Amino acid sequence: MGFIDKLFGRQSKEEETMTTEKLNIGIILGSTRQGRVSPQVGEWVKSIADQRGDANYEIVDIAEFDLPFLGTTEGTEPGIAAWNEKLASLDGFVFIVQEYNHSISGALKNAIDFAREVWYDKAAGIVSYGSTGGARAAEHLRGILAEQKVADVRTHPTLSLFTDFVNGSEFNPQELHNENVNTMLNEVVAWSGALKTLR
Repeated sequence: MGFIDKLFGRQSKEEETMTTEKLNIGIILGSTRQGRVSPQVGEWVKSIADQRGDANYEIVDIAEFDLPFLGTTEGTEPGIAAWNEKLASLDGFVFIVQEYNHSISGALKNAIDFAREVWYDKAAGIVSYGSTGGARAAEHLRGILAEQKVADVRTHPTLSLFTDFVNGSEFNPQELHNENVNTMLNEVVAWSGALKTLR
């Protein structure tokens, strides 16, 4: 694009395509244990997201990739390549995070570590849950994402095991969380679009 085009705010065809194509946002389930509730939370977030029409949202379940523990393999398992390909196809993320001993699950940390450049210059939101809303896990995750050059947005819906779940297993979120989820998604989509211009 020439100087005159930039001066008058004209976009090249490539830039026009980038701004009109819908972004792909992955809702990453951060637990793999039996009896997990992250699929319920992920589907709830997706149901809110799908009503917006501003991006393509999909559930990304790390359990489906059957990733080995980092350092116990030569790195040739098909799940590792599939995991990286999936991340490469996404422009941004929403992490569904449950708190384990003041941190994220080992499975999520392992999955994050099995990729590198495909994380770079993308945005992420966090939806967490636990006895204190999963806040400590979310704060831990923010530091990990920073190292992977993922920009995490400020708005952070927190879900309580005491008020948003029945018997700790049936997800029944309070209505007040919907606004926070939408605000978070506004930020994720805006930042993902901006960061896409860097890739």
